[in-house]
Amino acid sequence: MTAAGLNLIGQALTIYDSDLKLAVCNVPFQRMFDLPDALVTPGATFEDTIRHLVLRGEYGEVADVDAFVSERVEQALAFEVHYMERTRSNGRVISVEGAPLPQGGWVTVYTDITRTRQQEALLQSRSEELSDQLITYAEELSSTNRELAAMNAALEEAKRELTEIEARTRLTTEMMPAHIAHVDASGYYTYSNRQLSAVIPGRPSDIHGMHISAALGPSAYERITPHLEQAYSGQASVFEFTDDVSARRIRAAFTPDARGGAYILSMDVTAEMQARVAMQQTRRRTLAAQMTSGLAHDFSNLLTIILGLQSKLLRTQPLPPTVTELAEGTLAAARRGGALLSSIAGMTAQRTLRPEATELHRMMANLETLAAPTLPRGVTLHVENSAPQGPVMLDAGMATDSLLNLILNARDACGASGRISVSVKLVHDTWIEWLITDTGPGFSDQALSHGFDPFFTTKGAEGSGLGLPMVYDMTKLAGGDLRLENAQTGARVVLRLPYRPAAKAEKGLVLLVEDRDDLRAIYRNMLIDLGHSVIEAINADEASALMADLPQISFVLSDVQLAGEATGIDLAKRLRGVVPVLLMTSLPPDHALYIAAQQTAPVLRKPFDSGDLRVLLAPTPPAEITA
Repeated sequence: MTAAGLNLIGQALTIYDSDLKLAVCNVPFQRMFDLPDALVTPGATFEDTIRHLVLRGEYGEVADVDAFVSERVEQALAFEVHYMERTRSNGRVISVEGAPLPQGGWVTVYTDITRTRQQEALLQSRSEELSDQLITYAEELSSTNRELAAMNAALEEAKRELTEIEARTRLTTEMMPAHIAHVDASGYYTYSNRQLSAVIPGRPSDIHGMHISAALGPSAYERITPHLEQAYSGQASVFEFTDDVSARRIRAAFTPDARGGAYILSMDVTAEMQARVAMQQTRRRTLAAQMTSGLAHDFSNLLTIILGLQSKLLRTQPLPPTVTELAEGTLAAARRGGALLSSIAGMTAQRTLRPEATELHRMMANLETLAAPTLPRGVTLHVENSAPQGPVMLDAGMATDSLLNLILNARDACGASGRISVSVKLVHDTWIEWLITDTGPGFSDQALSHGFDPFFTTKGAEGSGLGLPMVYDMTKLAGGDLRLENAQTGARVVLRLPYRPAAKAEKGLVLLVEDRDDLRAIYRNMLIDLGHSVIEAINADEASALMADLPQISFVLSDVQLAGEATGIDLAKRLRGVVPVLLMTSLPPDHALYIAAQQTAPVLRKPFDSGDLRVLLAPTPPAEITA
């Protein structure tokens, strides 16, 4: 409707942006200067338009076309308010009035004032004879002035509307939890919603006019370059990459811009990636269990028969020494096969991840107490603890088993003497990272390639080849990452688990959100037994209203699936940064709502008892371990 209205006015109108590219023009502009379609299409440059008019003779004889065009371009870049009148080569007289816009660029109105000039000349030459005509022309001139005033008012209104639209658009994009931007064909940002630092920590927020390589840094820019080139060539792409600086997983979408450049949408999907890794590992475990359960059962029966027959044979006296030796060797092999089957069952059996509020400092102290007695006298263990303060959500038993397994592997690599170092630290508020190093010979190339493969071992008959695969399995089940590397003085293993601060709730007023009366009564009693006062709601909207009325609420326990449209996940997002929220659900781990809940807040699996609730609300220190 705005475009149709601009086409109906008598004046020609143009709006150029800060890069001197056409943003808007009306039909009278093309008609007044008889311009080709290419020069009235958004994106046409001011320089090309001036050059076309000069070459067509619009400005009369011009000795140096390039110098004339450059001068006009420099004047345009100054963005100053101006008014001028000039006579065109066809004899028509036009007025040119321009004003800059707040966001850059300017709007210009061209008015044909030929008739007004003729009337003025006529009045001057025949002022005495044409007094009546003077009055008429004066009235026409006054009418023209009123029309110009109306046009100026319309232009001011259009300018105000454009400013408001731009402000609303920018506010909308600033509120989105994603980085939205546009780069031109040279890689410079022409627009950004100031969310880059929120999506990729450590990057600047104000990047307008900055080159994308400077904003992202060398490593991230190298990873996105092929996809950016693809967008420049006209092909859209969606991809993920891990930022080395922040350790965040980023999903980016590049969409080509038909006028040059590309639109960019990027989001932080670290939590989603961690949940996806855990789900994939759960599915692998299920498949492995299905494949091995029947085989392990039948093989166990065979081993039982072998053990029974060999034991009966050993009880038969007398036996030649060689036969006794063979029978005992057979028994040892059968027992080793049974132990191997137990290890396989441990790897493939369904194991539920049970994170609880854990004090890492206490866990590391207990780990050192457990590991130290297993080391030879010549092997020393050094623990460097830079763990974050406060409880974190962690399956402490699973993590301790994994770390102990890695320490024992390092012990075997060191032999009779050496040094094992274990350090723990927080990485970019995303990962808890353990680094285990030793002074042994390091990993062989084959071990680096196949260390996580079941039954692969470099220990010969002494190893089962299931230690590292079990650590890998437990790490992936928790959504973490495990890497084998070689350092200058031996082997190095990097184990990362997602960093999830525990929702520690002080005793006080708890808001319980559950839509089933029977379950709500059970959970209420659990909370009261733990020393909390309880207020209840049956849906997210009622809970939000209670939060607004009762600022003394210190904690929220909510089911994921609630009555009404809003879920417990929606409620947790509303209360993020206000009070701690703990979600509970009976959904399976691969359900979409369960995955979304894990990305939002700590999740308690139903059914649970007060002990399970206690360890999630506050850390329960592990029992002291004595050597």
